Amino acid sequence: MSITVAIADDQAMVRAGFAALLDAQDGIRVVAQAADGDEAIAAVAREHPDVVLMDVRMPVRDGLDAARRILGAERADDRPAPRIIMLTTFDIDDYVFEALEAGASGFLLKDALPAELVQAVRVVAAGEALLAPSVTRRLIERFRGGAPAPRAGADPLAELTQREVDVLTCIGRGLSNGEIAGELVIAEQTVKSHVSRILMKLGARDRVQAVIRAYDAGLVSPGG
Repeated sequence: MSITVAIADDQAMVRAGFAALLDAQDGIRVVAQAADGDEAIAAVAREHPDVVLMDVRMPVRDGLDAARRILGAERADDRPAPRIIMLTTFDIDDYVFEALEAGASGFLLKDALPAELVQAVRVVAAGEALLAPSVTRRLIERFRGGAPAPRAGADPLAELTQREVDVLTCIGRGLSNGEIAGELVIAEQTVKSHVSRILMKLGARDRVQAVIRAYDAGLVSPGG
């Protein structure tokens, strides 16, 4: 079954370029394009895509507000919410982080390589958060600046096994489940089980929050 994608960007050339690239891939099909946030909301309600590429800055309604409305909408037919990738420039906008907190699956640079765009769609469609290594340190620094301080005397990694620490370190480096499996020489399903336990033990909602814990604990450094 194909991964269905909606593209929301106010620049027609960007939409056309992304659509042409993605439609040329096996197992990916672009089902809708939108030029502003309201069109994006309508397209998602109409086409029910698996993944939405959402530009942050658009007229009428910006991508952040559109993402919030899409992710917060009630779905009478029990369809899952789409996975949303926020598209941003190299100097990440402050409200991209609000989008991640609202439930977006990650972010992608608009000047990313074609292969990175395709991989991003596949990664989030598989249920993973997108942590682009080239901008992860910016994400961490912004989140750490506004994150609540840990409880006194509490070690957020104390309950993790050594293997879970290894997996968390890989997550902090921006590796996907498949890449972690290859590096640690374990099955991908085993990685998924470790990730689930890590999120539960750390009280993290997703991999975005888990990677913050990895940086805070010194498992990886902003340049690492």
